Amino acid sequence: MAAFRIDLINRYLKPHRRTLILGAISLLIVNILSVAIPFEVRRVVDALEEGFSFNNILRQAGWIISLATVMGIVRLLSRQLVFGIGRQVEVDLRQRLFDHMLIQDPEWVQKTGSGEVITRATSDIENIRRLLGFAILSLTNTFLAYAFTIPAMLSISPWLTAASVSLYPLMLGTVRLFVGRMIGQRKRQQEALSRLSELIQEDLSGISAIKIYGQEAAEGNAFSKLNINYKNAAINLARTASTLFPLLQGISSISLLLILALGSGLIEKGFLTIGGLIALILYVERLVFPTALLGFTLNTFQLGQVSLERIEELLTNTPLIKDQNQSRRLKLPVKGKLEARGLNISYENDQKEILKNINFVIQPGELVAIVGPVGCGKTTLARALGRMINVSSKQLFLDDIDVVELKLDELRKNISLVPQEGYLFTTTLKNNIRFGVPDETIDKVKLVASQAHLTEDIKGFPDGFETLVGERGITLSGGQRQRTALSRALLTNAPVLVLDDALASVDNKTASAILTSIRTKVNRTILMISHQLSAAAACDRILVLSEGRLVQQGTHESLIKIDGIYKKLWDREKAVEKLDEVK
Repeated sequence: MAAFRIDLINRYLKPHRRTLILGAISLLIVNILSVAIPFEVRRVVDALEEGFSFNNILRQAGWIISLATVMGIVRLLSRQLVFGIGRQVEVDLRQRLFDHMLIQDPEWVQKTGSGEVITRATSDIENIRRLLGFAILSLTNTFLAYAFTIPAMLSISPWLTAASVSLYPLMLGTVRLFVGRMIGQRKRQQEALSRLSELIQEDLSGISAIKIYGQEAAEGNAFSKLNINYKNAAINLARTASTLFPLLQGISSISLLLILALGSGLIEKGFLTIGGLIALILYVERLVFPTALLGFTLNTFQLGQVSLERIEELLTNTPLIKDQNQSRRLKLPVKGKLEARGLNISYENDQKEILKNINFVIQPGELVAIVGPVGCGKTTLARALGRMINVSSKQLFLDDIDVVELKLDELRKNISLVPQEGYLFTTTLKNNIRFGVPDETIDKVKLVASQAHLTEDIKGFPDGFETLVGERGITLSGGQRQRTALSRALLTNAPVLVLDDALASVDNKTASAILTSIRTKVNRTILMISHQLSAAAACDRILVLSEGRLVQQGTHESLIKIDGIYKKLWDREKAVEKLDEVK
């Protein structure tokens, strides 16, 4: 069982204290009226022994109906107030969690897993809503029901009261037994549904591969198995629930029979009036529901506390990459000078250094290529420039200001990173391009699309810029996706543009034309990470990385004259091109 975290519960309820007090007062009124109505019924029934008056009966009935009406209205109000607290906490907490996720390090999100985060943001928050709404309402109502009802029953007949509630422990034990089983069955049903959803999502994303390899039948069989598992899990849950409720009804009926059997004897001996017996029956009926619900409530309470701790675990995670207390601002206009001074990068919990003592200066307006073998640290360098990974202070500088001292939004507004796999959203092509500047005009969108050599492709789309891009850009080719991501970066008009193999899916001729086009902005600094040395050859300067170190730098003409990494890579690319020509 989870530890009782009253501190967390108080923290979430504190902003809603006024509403909670009103809800508690409403519940108090409901329970007072719930005790008063059977007493009134008892009084009216016992008064009939002295004489019958139709008008008096009507007045008394009207009075009791009035009390019941007020009780119903106040009960409705109490539920709206307390359930409303749970709903408001759910909305606020989900927003708070989402905002917190946006500031987390990308590396942390990948390690935690998007599925785990989504589960906590949905199922766990729903459990907290039930805890702060249903569970608190039910526990408070159960406490008040017993606190007011048992004394009222004892005042009528202590012995009959003890006999009537003697079966309640059995009822509570039955509920606890079945609820534990139902929670496990519900969890298995949710897991079966989750596996079903994952298969659907995976098959929709990989529908091309399924068709290419003719695996429609195999995937259909896999879905059928998961579908049957889900059906069996749902039937098991329904079977348990359909067994529990008749059992509770049976125990309740036995309790009523006990009252009738024992109560009739007491009436015969003159120890109990008919009105008293009716009142006791009403009180027993009143206690059946909260008693039966107590088992569900306690399990909801426990699940809610576990979810509170799981959510708190996410909310207390502090990102490594964040603004410093005294962040600096760049001097306008931003020139775009980049400098690395003894840059060392190693990922968290990994002793191996990815980048080792990197030093370079890139002047404003330069077009610089970064090349090297696979795994040499090129992408790590690109991500470090935008602080997508943690960077130590005094190692990377933008316009002679330490990037660690800059506010993150200002740094990323001035250094635009285009990754190799630019993520596209399920919206129009126009909205994907202007994702960084949502209110930009269509004319500017067309201009950057032209610079990225995307215009001719868009003309071939029936809806042009209003073409709906599928999930992750599945309706576009690899080159179109990369050029759309490049257009998005160009629209931000950042003084520094970092292309992390962002032209890998276009041919060398197109890549060279795009580089020429995007250099039209005066003093735009461009870093191009690429395996296409033909495109890199046109750059002002080339930095060569190998095993995390900067081993060469210079122009293409100077580097091919030196025996080194760059010359080997260049000769290999030329040899591949000759083989392609022969084929």
